[in-house]
Parts: sequence; structure tokens; C-alpha cells
Amino acid sequence: MKNQPYKIHRAAVIGAGVMGAAIAAQLANAGIPVLLLDIVLPDNPDRNFLARQGVQRALKARPAAFMDASRAGLIEIGNLEDDLKKLGSADWILEAIIEKLGAKRDLWEKVEKVAKPGAIISSNSSGIPMHLQIEGRTEEFQRRFVGAHFFNPPRYLHLLEVIPTPKTDPAVLKAFSEFGEKTLGKGIVIANDVPGFVANRIGVYGIVRAMAHLEQTGLTPAEADQLTGPVLGRANSATFRTADLSGLDIISHVATDLGNATPEDEDFTLTPAFRTLVEEKKYLGDKTGSGFYKKTKGPDGKTRILNLNLQTFEYEDQGKVKVAAVEAVKGRPLAERIRSLYGAEGREGDFLRGVMNDGFWYASKMAGHVSDRLQDIDNALKWGFGWEQGPFETMDTVGVQQVITNLEAEGRTLPPLLQAMKDSGRTSFYQGNETVTPAGQPTAYQAPYFILTDLKKDATSVIKKKPGASLVDLGDGVLLVEWHAKMNALGEDQLRMVQEGHKAVQQLGYAGLVIGNQGENFSAGANLPLVLAQAQADEWDELDDQIKQFQQVTTSLRFSPHPTVAAPFGLALGGGCEFSIHADRIVASAETYMGLVEVGVGLIPGGGGTKEMLMRFTDQQQPGQQQGAALLPAVQRAFELIGTAKVSTSALEARKLGFLHDHDVIVMNKNHLLEEAKRQVLALAPDYVQPTPRTDIPVMGDAAIGAVKSALYGMKEGGYVTEYDLVVSNELARVLSGGVGNNRTAKVSEQHLLDLEREAFLTLLGKKGTQKRIEHMLKTGKPLRN
Repeated sequence: MKNQPYKIHRAAVIGAGVMGAAIAAQLANAGIPVLLLDIVLPDNPDRNFLARQGVQRALKARPAAFMDASRAGLIEIGNLEDDLKKLGSADWILEAIIEKLGAKRDLWEKVEKVAKPGAIISSNSSGIPMHLQIEGRTEEFQRRFVGAHFFNPPRYLHLLEVIPTPKTDPAVLKAFSEFGEKTLGKGIVIANDVPGFVANRIGVYGIVRAMAHLEQTGLTPAEADQLTGPVLGRANSATFRTADLSGLDIISHVATDLGNATPEDEDFTLTPAFRTLVEEKKYLGDKTGSGFYKKTKGPDGKTRILNLNLQTFEYEDQGKVKVAAVEAVKGRPLAERIRSLYGAEGREGDFLRGVMNDGFWYASKMAGHVSDRLQDIDNALKWGFGWEQGPFETMDTVGVQQVITNLEAEGRTLPPLLQAMKDSGRTSFYQGNETVTPAGQPTAYQAPYFILTDLKKDATSVIKKKPGASLVDLGDGVLLVEWHAKMNALGEDQLRMVQEGHKAVQQLGYAGLVIGNQGENFSAGANLPLVLAQAQADEWDELDDQIKQFQQVTTSLRFSPHPTVAAPFGLALGGGCEFSIHADRIVASAETYMGLVEVGVGLIPGGGGTKEMLMRFTDQQQPGQQQGAALLPAVQRAFELIGTAKVSTSALEARKLGFLHDHDVIVMNKNHLLEEAKRQVLALAPDYVQPTPRTDIPVMGDAAIGAVKSALYGMKEGGYVTEYDLVVSNELARVLSGGVGNNRTAKVSEQHLLDLEREAFLTLLGKKGTQKRIEHMLKTGKPLRN
């Protein structure tokens, strides 16, 4: 169909199993109405039972499949007998049924008869080649067919492998890739239609080879996971815990299929111990309760994790496993850890070098085969398995020529890519804005979207830089204040850079300012260790000045003469939340976990958060309900939100909680945040009028304190709050009352509420109960219930 726009407004998923239902949930998260179909079970009066069960399973899933449970309303359920014709309304039809070629071919024959001419058709198969599925279909059907391989759970794993066949219309590939990236929030990797595609081809090879090295070196699975987990910049589940989660039978099946479909030098041979686990012992991982690990209850009733002894196939309690090579590099930057571990001695070093060298060799061999771009292979491993660095980025860290030397010392034949790197003497795959082709020839790095990283950032765009923050020119007259401290805790560098940003906008004629970054989290809040140290040193004047400065900086986002946009993602807690809610507009990642959590450390929000939420909720009251007792629902809502340290589980929930206004924007793909934030600044700038602080905020006075204390009494009697919770809550109630005594019709200014906040914050900070809470949080990462 010539000039077909291929816009996706409605979708259909066939197959309501774990994966199909979760994909339908992600479509609903993105606001896409979706039809979910499955087969009819014989002798079951509910002909939609499997589809209904799939939605219920997604609603109960942990971690949650839905960003907001109400989004389940976008899913229409049905069955393949009664509702097949409904597929005709879908712009995109995806199958997620059993992994059998015959079943998929039969399904496509039925789908072709009812699908509308412009519909994109996809398979979520993890291994069956796409071109085999569409044999016998019409040319028109084949042109609109493209593989779409999601990773489980699809809400949280960023990777979406898009697999065109030789028959796929380039316009379909382009339209679907853009839909996957922008609407569904996925990281798109264009994979070649070969067995295993990209991530599973390389990832399963890595697990199989890790098992071989495990047996050769005699390490335990727990020791190996210590070496291949977070210390190496990889997921907490590392290698063998990941295998348990995936299912050892699934890994065995996929490895066997890949072994049959690939050349002999790509060794997918399962070790005898692995085969014994699967075929004889039936230890299949989490699904059977036993795999490389087994959970059990100890005499004290606490859960213990037992480790498999691969010699006896018995489970042993090894306690807390510590590996010397890992302990030696704790706290060091990732690059230093990788280099140190790659050169480690003894069994630990032998195991890790063997695993890493296998990965380096195989990724290099697959370049140009599974995908035509090195960065796509790196991204597939990062987005699909939670790695911080892909194999080529890791080789750059170790040193490409060092890797080549080591591989040759093992007697390996270098893949063409590494041979070309050796011949050219090139020391890294990525240099500035340049990378190499699979043949080793220099080529421009093609970023998949607007993104700033150390690799792609133009150094000339950094206007000012401090250890904890930078001021960056985003182009088109927009400046970015970028935080880059640990957890982006808020301290002097971060605050001063916001002030510098405001000055630069005015002095240099910029349109406006974005507050954002591309770290792991937007901001986890204030620098607690510093706050505690100052309190214990009785530096109260300094603390008072610092809180005043913090309030001035957060509120400056509202009252500057130019537009400001906050771009939160991940954790936006405490001060990170306060910065966001004071901006003219928020552009939030869909996965934003926002909350005013200060009560967990015995404090209340001191940077305008208490003031802001009270003001928002009173504004939402009807005009006739904005004085006296009629204000009680607004006060209660603010008290509950702050007093229970409620954190949103998504940006959609943050909007329901009141942290986001209706005009704020939610972006599914975190990597588009800065682009959209920049766009919002430019949209606001032409007609922007500088706001003025308000002086008309209605408050309840002592009546608010009385209502809150009454509720607290019941909670205390029921065992829901502790003695010190009451102390903190009373200070919070005093601020929410407006501090106006018995005057129930008073109106106060924003500054008045800010002053009350600061006073309450300092009062609580001076109490031993609060200091104990902060100490406990810093030591354990958990709140103290004193």
C-alpha cells in the first residue's frame, strides 16, 4: 500500500499468557486501547477465561505490570473464536502464543483474513525466525510484518528488538520503531532475522560458557554471582540467579536450539552438571523452588538462601558469601573495578577472565551477523539484561589491544572485527563521536535519540562545571542544570548551579531553564550526612541560613522571569520532589517515584513541599469551601500524603497524588525527557509572565491541629503510629494549620508558610528522636520506628 502512514492508535495482542498480558498492560500504560485474545478452553463456561485471567494476573503482578490499575480499563478481552473479526479494528496485531512454528503459521492464516490493509503485524517470538512464520502469506501481508521481541517484564526492561525480514516495508520498520521508542518507551535495537536475534544469542552463550568455567574453576554459584553482578556493572541477579529466574529448562531448550542452528565453533554445549540439574534432578529454578539456589526457612523462621554444591548436588548454607577480589574493589569507580577484576589472580580471576573473554570473542564474532551496528549490540545487553556497559564498551574499559593479546594467548582465532582492530592499532571501539563498523572501519556514532552522555556530549556545550553539577547549553536558547552527584543528593553545588543557571538565562539571553540529568535517579533528596553533622555540632545559625537558601532556590523555579521545567525520573524524593513541584512545568518519566518522605527521618519537608501541597489542595476545593471547616479535606489530604511519606509507583500515580498538574507532561521513554523539557521551555517562553508569590492562601488555624490530633489518637490506639511519629506529626499539623491560632478564616502568604516549615524543620532536627532516625537511615537504609 503506497504512502501508508502506519499510525498505531489501537492494538491487539493474541495470547494472554504471562508475556502477552504484560505487553497488553504496557500498551495500556501508554494509553493505547488494546484487544487481548486467547483460545476458548473446552468445558469452561467463560469463553474469555484465559484473557480475563491474563488481565487479573497482570493486575496482581509484582513488580506491578500496570503503572495505574485503572489503565486495565483500556484492555478489552475476548477469544479467537467469537472475536476474531475484532482484529480488523487494530492498527497493530502482535502474537505472543506458544513457541511452535506450525501454530504461528496457522494463526497468521486466520489473521490475514480479518486484519485491515494498513495494520502492522508482529510476532513476539524469542527464537523462531520471522521469515519462516510468514511463508505462504501474501506479499502485502509480508510487507507489513516485522518481529517485535519484548523482554520480561516489558514495563521495566527497556529493550525491544525489532526484527525486519527481507520482505518488510522500510516504512513499516520506521513507523513501528518510532512507535516502540516514543509511545511504548522502549530502547529499539534493529536485529537481524537470525537464531536468537541479539540479546538472547549473546546472553545465552554467556550463561552456557559461565557454567563451563564454573565447573573448571570449582567456584560455587554464589561466588560466581558475586563476580558477575553489580561489581561488574551488571544486575543484582548476576548469572546463576538470573538462570534460576529464567528457568533452567528454558535455558536448556534455547541453548539446544541455538546449538543446532549455529556453527560448531559457537559452543552452546551444556555441561554434564547442567544437564543433570535439568534432566535428572528436575531442579529448574524458581518455578520448582530449586535451581542453583534454594530458599528455605531456618529454625528462627527467617528465610535462608542455600547454594547448590555441583559435586554432590546437595544444598549448603554458606552464609554471607564474600569474594576477596570483589571486596578489594568495593567503592571504586566501575572502570577501575572492571580493570582490576579482569586482571585478578587465582580461581576468581581465572573464572572471570574466562567468562569475559568468551563474551568479548563472541560479541565481536556476532558483529555484522546479529546486528549491523556495534552500539546496537551494546544496547541490547544493557537494556535487556541491566548491564551498565555492553561488551564493546567493556573492551574499551579493559583496553582493546589487551583483550586481543589475551585472546591470542588462549589460541583463539580472532573474529574479523578484532583482527581489523589489531591491524589498525586502534585502542577503542568508541572515540568521541566516532565508532567502527563490524568490519572495523571508522564510522559516525548514530545515537538512537536525543541523549546526553559523556561519550556523545559536546564539551563546548558545558558552560560551567562543579564537582556535583554542571550548566549545559541544550541549544535553541535553552540551558540545562545537570546534577551529577551520588544519588544526586542536594547540596551546595546543586543549589548554586541553579542560581548560576538563572543568572545565565538573564545575562546571556536564553529562553529558559531545564532542571534534569541522566544519572540513575533525578534526586534522592538532601545531603543527610551533612545535615546530621551540623545538627550534632549545634551549627543552628548555619542550618537556618541553609534552609532559607534551599527554600529560595526551590521557589526561584516558580518566580523567575523566565520559564523553568523540571525533568524528574526514577527517584524524585524529598528535595528532589520539592524542586520538581515548584517548576512552571514538569516533564516526568513514566517511571518516576515521587514523594515527600522526610517524616521517615523524623523531619517534615522544609524546601516548600508542605506549603506547596497545602496550597494545591486548598485551590482544588470549590470556591465556597475555601474557608473554615470546609478546608478540612484539603488539610487531611496534605497531612496524609506527607505524614505517611507516600511515594508514587509511577508518574501516572504521581498525578493522582497531586504532585503533577494536568498540564504536566509524562514521557514513556526516559531518554526523551530532556528533549521534551526543552520543547516545553520553548513553548512557554514567548508569552511568559513572571508570577508573583501568593498572599491569599486560606488556612484553618487551630481547628486543623485539633482534627489531625483526633485522627492521630485513633491511629496511636490502633498501633499504626509510634510515639515519635506523634511528635513529627504534631509539627506537620502546626504548619498545615497556618499558625494563626483560632482564626479560622485567615489567609496567609507563601512566605509565612515557608517560615513555619523552616521553624518546624529546625525544631525536629534538634530532637534526639530525629537524629536517631537519620543515623539509622544512613546506617541501614531503612526507617527507624521509634
